[in-house]
Amino acid sequence: MSEHFFTVFPNENFLDLRLYQYGWEQCDPLHSYGPAVRNHYLFHYVLSGHGYLECTADTGATTRYDLEPGQGFLISPGQIAFYSASREDPWKYVWVEFDGLRVSEYLYSAGLDTSRPIYRPQSPSLTEAVREAMLYITDHADASPLHLIGRLCLLLDALIQTSATRRESKGTQLRDFYIQEAVTYMEQNFQRDLTVEEVADVCKLNRSYFSKLFKENMGCPPQEFLIRLRLSKATELMRTTMLPIGEISVQCGYPNQLHFSRAFKKRYGAAPREWRVQNKR
Repeated sequence: MSEHFFTVFPNENFLDLRLYQYGWEQCDPLHSYGPAVRNHYLFHYVLSGHGYLECTADTGATTRYDLEPGQGFLISPGQIAFYSASREDPWKYVWVEFDGLRVSEYLYSAGLDTSRPIYRPQSPSLTEAVREAMLYITDHADASPLHLIGRLCLLLDALIQTSATRRESKGTQLRDFYIQEAVTYMEQNFQRDLTVEEVADVCKLNRSYFSKLFKENMGCPPQEFLIRLRLSKATELMRTTMLPIGEISVQCGYPNQLHFSRAFKKRYGAAPREWRVQNKR
């Protein structure tokens, strides 16, 4: 009798996951960084020793968190943060800087955001998965970009699966199909003058209700997602082509190059030409 196995992979739209920098450091006593603001997500995992993080939440309040081996801390884009090694037992940590259109959603599932930046494992035995995923990335700098992006996926999954503050997924719901349809439509039409009202109409939803569903599912309003999508496509064109900035601006939905430059600098912390020089392949 023949045997077989069959399953349908859920379409999760794993969009545009990017790895920027990574490394490790054995800090001197009281070695510190900041206060500073990052343009991408930055996650540190404490291998040994102790230190602390001070950062602002969305409310503007600053909180201090003391950390020990097996824990980690997330710094989100735009968040003011300062961190320092202890005097008596300075920490050694490994860190990864990354971003992507749905990264905030994945981190939210792991219970990590600006108000809850500390990763703690459900049990000490589970922390190994995060530790190994991060060390693999830092120890394989000669691996292909695609290989390392795969390892970044494993790291995000390990954070979600082992976090003590994990938020359980509610599973596929009707609203997920609306959001998937909206994301697909934006990906196919971001080059032109696209409005939230038009995307909501495609999904047959009221604009305010659509915006609420979209933010709950994607972690940001639809207009912000569209901006991220356009700018992400722009960075890819700047890295891989010789097209003039003005033409890239138009191809990514910004007929006004000045508006494009302003939005780009706000997102990435550098003007398009400056960013291109720093990141050209």
